[in-house]
Amino acid sequence: MKKTIFTGAGVAIVTPFTETGINYEEFARLIENQIAGGTDAIVVAGTSGEAATMSDEEHKAVIKFCVEQVKGRVPVIAGTGSNDTAYAVQLSQYAESVGVDGLLLVTPYYNKCTQKGLIAHYKAIAEAVHTPIILYDVPSRTGVAIQTQTYVELAKLPNVVAVKEANGDLSKILRLRAAVGDDLDIYSGNDDQIVPILSLGGKGVISVLSNVAPADTHKMCQAFFDGDTKTAEKLQVEYADLIDALFCEVNPIPVKVAMRKLGYAAGPLRAPLSEMEPEHEAQLEKALRHHGLLK
Repeated sequence: MKKTIFTGAGVAIVTPFTETGINYEEFARLIENQIAGGTDAIVVAGTSGEAATMSDEEHKAVIKFCVEQVKGRVPVIAGTGSNDTAYAVQLSQYAESVGVDGLLLVTPYYNKCTQKGLIAHYKAIAEAVHTPIILYDVPSRTGVAIQTQTYVELAKLPNVVAVKEANGDLSKILRLRAAVGDDLDIYSGNDDQIVPILSLGGKGVISVLSNVAPADTHKMCQAFFDGDTKTAEKLQVEYADLIDALFCEVNPIPVKVAMRKLGYAAGPLRAPLSEMEPEHEAQLEKALRHHGLLK
């Protein structure tokens, strides 16, 4: 059995921008409030962090800043995936050099590849670093899905330890679990499937919801691990409205707006992301109020 990076709720943390760069003072505040709220890990420079529109310098700087701010209190996992294998290797090596605890590697997007190409891509990265790797399967964004047999092959790599599954297909996740057993930890990539994936042996979630409700997202996971499945189920169902609101437009548009409403200087969305439609913003505000997050 490989070493688990974290169990519970890891926040896919947003990046607070200014008009010209990154608001590091507010980023520190976000990190501290997440840790105080019980977050089990911080995932920096992922989809929710708008890594796709960061410069190379910004991408590296936010990873380094996060590691230095966290100071080992919880694991830090850096998004270092790319559709360019050479760049993913270079960025992963940089993240390792500044002390991250894990790497989150999305499948190559746009140019895509075959399953053979996926194995070669991940093998090249895994052999270039020693840091534990979480594969990231999100075919709705990338156009590439990791097939079960490919997971079996990738699980043979010593530092490929887990997968973030955001394919939405619980049957596929069941078959993945059956095929790899304990050789790959499974994290939910969808907040509406946290408890279902935990019930299939999942280790937790990499969560957008945790940005606005870290304590309850952690509690949902911890209750399940403690055998209190009723509480875990109750929280999963109760938060359905807020989860729906956080994904009523493409992530991370709603969560950045939510963070602003909660009093954080989350800053602008970077183009091509645009501001929420008024009816969706009203839906989001209603859900935040329903859970007592907004007065």
